[in-house]
Amino acid sequence: MSPRRAITWLKAPEAHDYPAAASYLSLVYEPRTVARLVARLKRAKGVEFKAKDIFRASGLSLLGISNWHVERDRKKITGGHALSPLLLVRDPVHGKVIIADGYHRLCAVYARDEDAVIPCRIA
Repeated sequence: MSPRRAITWLKAPEAHDYPAAASYLSLVYEPRTVARLVARLKRAKGVEFKAKDIFRASGLSLLGISNWHVERDRKKITGGHALSPLLLVRDPVHGKVIIADGYHRLCAVYARDEDAVIPCRIA
C-alpha cells in the first residue's frame, strides 16, 4: 500500500474566495456587516483548526463524496493540488462558527482525515 499524499494548502485564500464568502454571508447579515466581516477576513492572520473541531463548532452536516464539489476537492487532494484556506466567521450570539467559504473543502478533508489540521482565516 502506498503512503497517502499529504494535504497541501495555499499560504493565503484565493482572491475569488472573498466574494464567495460575501455572497454566503449576505444571506445571514446586512450589507454593511458583510463588508465589515470580509474586510476583517482579509486582514486576519492564519490560524489552524482540526477538521472535526470546525464541524463541531459549525453544527453543519458532512456532505458525502458523492457531492460533485466534494469529489472535485478530493481529487485535488489526491492529485497533490493545494487547497485554499477556509474563511470562518464567529457567531457568538448562536455559539457557532459560520463557514463563509470552504465548506466543500472541509468535507473533502474530513472524509480523508477528521484530525487533519486546516489553515483558516477567522473573523
